[in-house]
Amino acid sequence: MATLRTFIAVELSAGVQQSALDLIDSLQGTAANVKWVETSQLHWTLKFLGEVKSREIPSVCRAMIQAAKSVPTFKVEVRGAGAFPTAQRPRTVWLGAGEGVDSFVQLHEALEQRLQPLGFRSERRRFQPHITLGRVRRSPFGVEELGGLILEQAEFDAGSMRVDEVVAFSSQLQRSGPTYEVLGRAELGR
Repeated sequence: MATLRTFIAVELSAGVQQSALDLIDSLQGTAANVKWVETSQLHWTLKFLGEVKSREIPSVCRAMIQAAKSVPTFKVEVRGAGAFPTAQRPRTVWLGAGEGVDSFVQLHEALEQRLQPLGFRSERRRFQPHITLGRVRRSPFGVEELGGLILEQAEFDAGSMRVDEVVAFSSQLQRSGPTYEVLGRAELGR
């Protein structure tokens, strides 16, 4: 049975996407070995589902539609550079959320509730909305400098955007990086 590497996300507005690229440009000047995310792959991940059997995709999309309908559309401020686990030891570099973060958490929880009966486990840690900008590869060079730049951009303002739709994507891993294909879309409540 064929499987698809699947995740559910929110696409970025054009303005936020450009701001994210501007932030990446300001962080790229170090010797740190970072795989920066391609423009077309920037998004807010709501839930990574992993390998999903093709025949289960319609059920996943129905659950996503139900979850999305239960949360009204909202506006989110896109702000603040950061890193997991910390800026001093960056592994994943991201852009965060300001006002509107509670609505994002509500949307994530609605998805978790609807997907759990389908066998998808809930996250143990609290959901933190973010846009992944890059992943630091194992190399000690430039990491401290990158951490300093991340801290300097802790108040970075990328504007705001309206969240009115969620999208289920499949992700095919290739040598050049992942390629995404839309599996389904769901509008938030009005």
